[in-house]
Amino acid sequence: RPCSGASPIIMGKSLRNCSKTYKTPRRPFEKERLDQELKYCGEYGLRNKREVWRVQLQMANMRKSARELLTLDEKDPKRLFEGDALLRRLHRYGIMDEDKNELDYVLSLKTEDFLERRLQTLVYKLGLAKSIHHARVLIKQRHIRYAHIVYAFLFFFESHAGSCIVSQSPYLNEFCTC
Repeated sequence: RPCSGASPIIMGKSLRNCSKTYKTPRRPFEKERLDQELKYCGEYGLRNKREVWRVQLQMANMRKSARELLTLDEKDPKRLFEGDALLRRLHRYGIMDEDKNELDYVLSLKTEDFLERRLQTLVYKLGLAKSIHHARVLIKQRHIRYAHIVYAFLFFFESHAGSCIVSQSPYLNEFCTC
């Protein structure tokens, strides 16, 4: 059991990350939330609601750190350093615009902002797939990659030039953005 306080490496097993990647809702049968999650699953081609919960946990963690930093003094070195790092990460992923350069804007982030930056959504919006579900299939079958990353949840925003049809793919002649 690598999560216990015992030895971290046991006979060839590597370290594991024991933190949860999603958090289930407190009220499992709330109608408005269920409808909203189902809408996200259909609109963004998600496999299950756990993928929505994963995004919401990431967003909650970023908002929590922003809230904690906003309680500190404006000249506090921790707020300056960690706040700039948080904003830089959000700008690099393309979740927030460059002109929104304050921690207050982190608190106004929505789930859609994160879901728009998934590789699956961008492949569909670029026209490389016929539907959002087709985009998921193309990524899963390794026809589309981003730089050297074959399957990614979020990736850096610098350019879409890195997304490309893999050279061994039969879809190479149909459309290539390399």
